[in-house]
Amino acid sequence: MHYGADYNPEQWPEEVWPEDVARMQEAGVTMVSLGIFSWARIQPSEHEFDFAWLDRIIGLLHEGGIAVDLATATASPPPWATVAYPEMLAADENGTPYWHGSRQHYAPSSPAYRGLAAALVTKIAERYAAHPAVVLWHVNNEYGCHLNIDYSDAARDAFRRWLQRRYDTIDAVNKAWGTMFWSQRYSSFAEVFPPRHAPYSHNPGQLLDYRRFTSDMLLECYRVERDIIRAAGAGQPITTNFMGAFKPVNYAQWAGELDVISDDLYPDPNDPESFREGAFHGDLMRSLKPGTPWLLMEQASNAVNWRPTNAPKAPGQLAAQSVQAVARGADGILFFQWRQSRAGSEKFHSGMLPHAGTATRTWQEVVALGRELDALPDLPADDGSARVAILLDWENWWAIENPDHPVPLDYLSLVRGWYDAAHRLHVQVDLLPPTADLAPYDVVLAPHLYLLTAQAAATLRSFVEAGGHLLVTAFTDVVDEHDRFRPGGFGTQLRDLLGVVIEDFGALVPTESTAPGQQYAQVAGEGIAFAGSLLAEEVHAVDAEVLARFEGGRGDGRPAFTTAARGAGRAYYLATVPDQAGAEQLLRQVLAGAGVDPVLPGLPPMVEAIRRGRLLTVINHGADEARVVVRGRDALGGGEVDGVTLQPFDYALVLTDH
Repeated sequence: MHYGADYNPEQWPEEVWPEDVARMQEAGVTMVSLGIFSWARIQPSEHEFDFAWLDRIIGLLHEGGIAVDLATATASPPPWATVAYPEMLAADENGTPYWHGSRQHYAPSSPAYRGLAAALVTKIAERYAAHPAVVLWHVNNEYGCHLNIDYSDAARDAFRRWLQRRYDTIDAVNKAWGTMFWSQRYSSFAEVFPPRHAPYSHNPGQLLDYRRFTSDMLLECYRVERDIIRAAGAGQPITTNFMGAFKPVNYAQWAGELDVISDDLYPDPNDPESFREGAFHGDLMRSLKPGTPWLLMEQASNAVNWRPTNAPKAPGQLAAQSVQAVARGADGILFFQWRQSRAGSEKFHSGMLPHAGTATRTWQEVVALGRELDALPDLPADDGSARVAILLDWENWWAIENPDHPVPLDYLSLVRGWYDAAHRLHVQVDLLPPTADLAPYDVVLAPHLYLLTAQAAATLRSFVEAGGHLLVTAFTDVVDEHDRFRPGGFGTQLRDLLGVVIEDFGALVPTESTAPGQQYAQVAGEGIAFAGSLLAEEVHAVDAEVLARFEGGRGDGRPAFTTAARGAGRAYYLATVPDQAGAEQLLRQVLAGAGVDPVLPGLPPMVEAIRRGRLLTVINHGADEARVVVRGRDALGGGEVDGVTLQPFDYALVLTDH
């Protein structure tokens, strides 16, 4: 179990370094991430490299028994680089460059940036590939975090090459994008530009492809650096840090390129429900690379610096959130950062070692957590215990949030609504792409798969026919992979499976809007009563049983929730977006039909239970004491457990027979 933080010794005088190592030993630190933003220190000018300081600090850490996650330092080019090569600067949709003085200002597709980055990584990798302190390589940092999309001339040229590789001919591009609309037809690739600032709506096919291109350019950067490290003879695992479900970068596509998944997680202490965000992150990271433990690469030990108000964590919250990650498959708990910065934009961001020193609650909690993590037994990777999967698809995310739809849909919030419902029902889930192997699961939720490929549709049909229970929600199976309608109307690929025909989408006024009109659609059936929003589709049940109908409003009497037996399984369709109570009602019904039980029955709302092999973790995220019925053996102390009483942010780690 790794424990540690980002470490930035270049921000401090060398006489502080031995003290850092001593305090790390006191805290139980086993690994630090080194050099993430050290480009300017390692390479003061284009033809000058200084590794003496890095040699010294790596040596000190190694002597102190602390391993190194060594970064490639390419996330923030120094000023000398962008002054000498201004073409490496990224640009916004108006073509205005992003200047140096912050971070992540480079154009990922720029040959100048890639050349300088490759030269730097080559030097680092050749020097440290065989160093015994280095146990992990950390490529770049948070790809795409601040600069989601680049519209520079470098991106323009690379986008044209990307299109040529993908489509071969400009005629194929025209067909995919439907460019006869608004006289957008292209005669050559030289006429294609990024979707820069325009008078009105962009072509949705182009927007979708530009999202694909952007993710691919960042992935190319990662691959180049990874391959340089491997070519230098490094055998250690290689990673880069993800950021939960992050729209600009298709992590499902990236996951196979990483040896180990790592994640950055910053729930808001102001939000009492923020522990569900941590659960979602953990389940997603575990699902991206099944069978391989992941790393919580960054979290805050206390307050951050970048929200409108930056609340501190409550006593015990640091440990509760860390243990939550371990329970969901993490084999490493790290922070940003080790020692709180004295200067710069993040000087108010907490660290493991605060400005106020070791006589602080933060330090005491950091040390206590280190001891507990060290006392944990060896834990297995994911053993496939989840019986429920929720489908999350990046390309659908990009397409469904294009403009000019019946109603704006926030895809991640909609997916999170179903995830949170499962979490409140204490059911463990995996988060998967729609083309994943669904055979291990009893229930699959497919929220709003607007863009549904033929392969994904076939996967869903096979899942149901083999005995699975599938819940499909509104605005699904609408367009193909180019964001074009298929012949024959909507829902054509799943029509026979679901037994319904969708005539229209019945858009409702968004709940945050002040415009007049219908905002909610009431849904009622046996044991079902809730308010739907955003969509109240006009659905015709052709070969399906109607379980609930719309009541009142323009959709009065129309089917709202249907089911159909197919093969050995069952398919459900929901024609609206339920509120929280509705999602729980419907999900409870689907789970019961499939025989899926909670991890632990009878848990209070703010308590969660997670299985990781034999380890059952129970965490109280609420403000009140909670009594939980659980039996087994204490994973830390070894004593028998027969029920536990948990104070706020307290937890129990119980080894069970299962």
